Amino acid sequence: MANKMTRREVVRGGAVIAGAATLGAPEWALGSWAQEETLVPFADMPDEYVTNPSPIVRFVDIRNINDFFTPADEFFTIQHYGQPEVNRSSHQVEISGLVSRPQKMSMADIRSRPRIELACAYECSGNSGRRFHGLVSNGLWGGTSLKALLEDIGVEPGGREVVFFGADRGEETITVRGRSWDVEQQFARSLSLDDALGDDTMLAYELNGEPLTVNQGAPLRLIIPGWYGVAQVKWLEQIHVQRDRFMGKFMAREYVTLRDEAVGDSVKATETSITRIKLKSVICRVTRGPAHHTIHGFALTDGTALDRIEVHIDDGRWNRATLDERNTRYSWQLFTYRWEGATPGEHTITSRAIDTNGKVQPVQADLESKKTTWENNGQFPRRVMVS
Repeated sequence: MANKMTRREVVRGGAVIAGAATLGAPEWALGSWAQEETLVPFADMPDEYVTNPSPIVRFVDIRNINDFFTPADEFFTIQHYGQPEVNRSSHQVEISGLVSRPQKMSMADIRSRPRIELACAYECSGNSGRRFHGLVSNGLWGGTSLKALLEDIGVEPGGREVVFFGADRGEETITVRGRSWDVEQQFARSLSLDDALGDDTMLAYELNGEPLTVNQGAPLRLIIPGWYGVAQVKWLEQIHVQRDRFMGKFMAREYVTLRDEAVGDSVKATETSITRIKLKSVICRVTRGPAHHTIHGFALTDGTALDRIEVHIDDGRWNRATLDERNTRYSWQLFTYRWEGATPGEHTITSRAIDTNGKVQPVQADLESKKTTWENNGQFPRRVMVS
């Protein structure tokens, strides 16, 4: 039996549905309540889908995406060293290394800089069908430009790598040639100087117009549009410019993709650090109306524009979906597809994203050369039961 979606379920997340039709809002914003639709169950979902397996891990049930921006208290969360205690009023960010004017900046200093705002979605690089792609969210971030800050402070000649340290710390055992050391390490990720000077990279202190929550890295975090979540360092404590590559745990040992790759005339096992989001799309839910069914979904890119999203029913042909008018370069790309003539029984529905460079979202078989589970952007067929 299909479950009737309540108005509360449709408007959860802060969307105001009343009057949306008169404002010309897209179908997604109108939601199932406005369309008098019912939710069609997926046949591939478990009876219970736990979205909060621990206090420091939270998934999104993508069947309930009903607003363009994910509310802060529903934003997906993964923490590697627990949740540090950071004093919002006294917090400072140290800027060190190969810079002309090393300094410590208070939050007041950072907030006094020119403010920028950007819609940006990202997912965990471990997001996959195992969790029904629930490690994803879309937010409106407010903060200040990292590029402008580094240019004002001045990067010295020879500075090529920018390392971002969070306030979260943990004990690690590092073993080299049989010798082991137990050391305290901070969570840290790095960018090349060119990437750090990207026009849209920011130091964010707001999410959806409000101060960051603790789970989302308060009082300050890094936002790198088009990159996976691991790169978006939370509880930012230090920015360090250096000459050499940074080889911390979360750059060199964890969040590394191992794949077989052609190198010249031979195939070699290569390792690459997780960086930019791979092109993907996912079907979130299916609803039934008086005359047709609607398939809802989202896509993610590294900022490369989409050419189209296509949807495929069973063994039929690929059909173009409708992209949401609110989509922006770095937001998630919401889409809907009007499914006419659905027959009772189980069906398999699949989406694929195609960008303006002609890149097509791969099928799972195309990813067989990848040994690790990171960066799983393969097409994700969903099984749905139509009554």
